Amino acid sequence: MDTKTIGWINGGLGILAFSGSLPATKVAVQAMSPYFLTGARAVIAAGLAAGCLWVFRAARPAARDIRSLIWVALGVVVGFPLLSAMALQHINSVHSIVFTGLLPISTAVCASLLGEKHPPRLFWLFSGLGGACIVIYALTQGFSVSPIGDLLMLAAIAVCGFGYAEGARLSRRLGGWQVICWALVVALPVMLILAVMTRPVDLSIITWPAWVSLGYVSVFSMLIGFVFWYRGLAMGGIAAVGQLQLMQPFLALILAACLLKEPIGGAVIAVMAAIVACVAGARRFAT
Repeated sequence: MDTKTIGWINGGLGILAFSGSLPATKVAVQAMSPYFLTGARAVIAAGLAAGCLWVFRAARPAARDIRSLIWVALGVVVGFPLLSAMALQHINSVHSIVFTGLLPISTAVCASLLGEKHPPRLFWLFSGLGGACIVIYALTQGFSVSPIGDLLMLAAIAVCGFGYAEGARLSRRLGGWQVICWALVVALPVMLILAVMTRPVDLSIITWPAWVSLGYVSVFSMLIGFVFWYRGLAMGGIAAVGQLQLMQPFLALILAACLLKEPIGGAVIAVMAAIVACVAGARRFAT
């Protein structure tokens, strides 16, 4: 099996782990603040990450890698979890999931800005059309209802794409699981303070579905998913494997409909179908 195929397999496993992130976050923010959720999930994941680094005796990152780890942490440990949790206080998870269709182009743009090989023009054409579908959907379906929620999701997608691209580049030197583990450890002091300062006064009021959701986003969304995702991006190419993020909205929509009983309207299905076509075209010209 060649390197690129292995990269695609790892990327697919990462997306599978990420798919439940927004539905689980929606459940959690109904019982706890987005600040506590963001801090707590990072602290739990960092504890597991530190254990992995110790058990496998991972080499410490070089001094030149610390700045990159900080950027990764700001993007995927702090930025996306916090911004998406804040957005889900204003919009439902189905609405937020549509925005994840922008992640492929966000990741590709950030990778190009960071010096990766530029895909051909047709790739950007199809990626841009996919992004336009999201913007049109937001303007016609929900922006007037909750502009704050939509803007927060757009910001979350932007910082997430940067964290994905920077982490993938660093994975070529450190390895996929080491990148996310060290990023979590680097962010631990700040996230621990955030979790302690924003903890609920009475933990007994938090429902068990919220605790389960916190566990999911801590273990799968914050750690296990990134182990596979960063390895996949590094091996298969950031722009190419990044298109696998197309799978995430569909899997997440299914989870949102089954677990949260949120309706999936015709407009959402139409937008997702259009994104499928656009990302399929982008993937064709990704390399």
